[in-house]
Amino acid sequence: KKTQLEKLLTYEKIVAWTRPDMMDTVEVQVGLPKFKLEETLDLKDLLISMGMTDAFDLSKGDFSGLSPSNDLELSEVVHRAFVEVNEEGTEAASVTAAIMGMRCALRTPKFVADHP
Repeated sequence: KKTQLEKLLTYEKIVAWTRPDMMDTVEVQVGLPKFKLEETLDLKDLLISMGMTDAFDLSKGDFSGLSPSNDLELSEVVHRAFVEVNEEGTEAASVTAAIMGMRCALRTPKFVADHP
């Protein structure tokens, strides 16, 4: 259920209230809790939904710029982020990795018809 404030709050009112001429410079003390956040995201489905389909398609992916024999395939794209805030300050890092593997020829199934 919405509170009275939530019912009255509109985008236009927020814009009006936060205009520079509506603001005063005030010194405040800000306290932040200590926290640590780590997150790992698999980006493959997101990238495909954004139209990056050929890179994950074995028949269409072209990585000849990375491998002259064009024998690479993109299997995953993973992003990992880390943030820690404590008394000593803030530490943050992130990395994105594209996992590639060698394409290999499909094995021909073996069928031996040696009984009725």
